[in-house]
Order: sequence, then structure tokens, then C-alpha cells
Amino acid sequence: MHYHASGDRTNRACCRCPIGCKAIPVTRAAPQNPIILIPARLAATRLPGKPLAEIAGVPMIVHVWRRAVAAEVGPVVVACGDRAIADAVEAAGGRTVMTDPGHPTGSDRIHEAIAHLDPGYNFDAVINVQGDLPLLDPAAVRIAFDGLEDPETDIATLAALIEGEAALADTSVNKVVAGFADPARPSRALYFSKAVVPWGAGPHYEHIGLYAYRREALERFVGLPRGVLEQREHLEQLRALEGGMRISVSLIEADRLGVQVDTPADLERARHLFRQAH
Repeated sequence: MHYHASGDRTNRACCRCPIGCKAIPVTRAAPQNPIILIPARLAATRLPGKPLAEIAGVPMIVHVWRRAVAAEVGPVVVACGDRAIADAVEAAGGRTVMTDPGHPTGSDRIHEAIAHLDPGYNFDAVINVQGDLPLLDPAAVRIAFDGLEDPETDIATLAALIEGEAALADTSVNKVVAGFADPARPSRALYFSKAVVPWGAGPHYEHIGLYAYRREALERFVGLPRGVLEQREHLEQLRALEGGMRISVSLIEADRLGVQVDTPADLERARHLFRQAH
């Protein structure tokens, strides 16, 4: 089952300007009706065709979809930039929506998808689960969503403790700076970087590419201009910080992440971990 996102930009869900977005219902109550969207496209610099890369004979995107469904947080739809991805997901029984293959970011892709799927604004939160997390613990999706219970939070995300000097030095491991006074509670994200930050003795945290947006926060985010730091670090979440938005981060155990697949080496590690678990 799939939906095709049209090019119609006339409804309020597609509005990318502050004036048009005034029609969006805005509330700071904790969201009650989320939807999970998984953006996926075949084009990838370091690992072309990544969503269809097989792990134990199953395309990676199908593994991610299954784990998102298992979270039991809300309906799950894969926002596809390519027909081949939709075919793979639908063959496994999943729901898809076709989106413009030219979107520069996953956030732009899910924005188009939700505009088509829910023009009436029934869903008050959108959870963006990256399509490269085939071993993600489904409970982690709920933890990210729960971060929106704080009325000051626009976007909630996850992080895990970095263990080992190799991972710390690896520029494919994105770091988040947050002062966790209590590791059991969310903390405000102050910065994201590929560099080793912050300086000095103490823990460092890997940012996990899973975001829970208030619906109005997603609208605001995609309407912001690309930030100076976003372009320098090549990390789109910096656009939110530069735009004055608040991102909260919840810590999870590293084994709940599994592995974020960005490179061929990551893919082999994911395959190895899957064999160990099964």
C-alpha cells in the first residue's frame, strides 16, 4: 500500500513561510497522536543503494520499518525517494509514500510526506526514524517521543555514550554536547559536531539520528534558512539551534542503537551483530 505525494504546495501543511503557518494549531501540551516516518533514498555518497543493502537476506529499510512498527508508538510510513524502496517495503507489508527524490535532507522528505498524508493535522508529532538504524531497539523510539513532554522542547532526540578512542576520533560519529546533570533525564542540546567536543576530561556522546518533532516545530524547521554552522559541519540539526529552537537529548544504552550504517564497514558490522543476535 502506498501513497503518492503530489506537487501541490497550496495547502497549509505545505506552507514554508511564517504567515501561512499561522493556520497550524499550536499547543505546548505533550503530543498524544504521533506518526513515525522513515525517510529513504537510494543516493548516498558513502554507501550508494544503502536502504536496499541486505542484512540476513532482508533489505535494511525493511529491518528499520519492522523495528519502528514494534515500537507501537503510532502508524509507520516509509517516505521513499525511489520506487525500488517502496516496492521492497510494500512486499514486506509496509505502507509507503512517494516523495521528490531531489530533497536535500530527510527532514524535507518527511515534511512533504506528512503534508500529503495528514493535511488535516490529526497527527500532532512526527517521529523521524532514520532508515540506517536496522538494529535499533524499538523502545528507543518511545524514549525520544517522551522527550516532547517538556513544554519547552521543540525537537527531541537521542544520544549514547561513546566508548573507545577510535569511535571518538571517527568523523562519521556525530557528537552532541549536552550537560547531563542527571543521565536519567533529558538534557538540552547545546551543539552538534563531527569533531571531539567538548574539550576536557569527561564523557562524550554520540548523537543518534532519530528525531521527534512537535508538528509545528517541523513546519518551522523546514522553513528556516540553512545555517552557517549547518553548512560548515554538514549537520542539519544545527539549523534548529541557529534558529533558536530547543532540542532535548535523552541518553540510551549504546547496545539499544546497534549501529548507524553510513559506510561499508558499518554495514558489515551490522551484519555481524545481526548474526550474533540470531
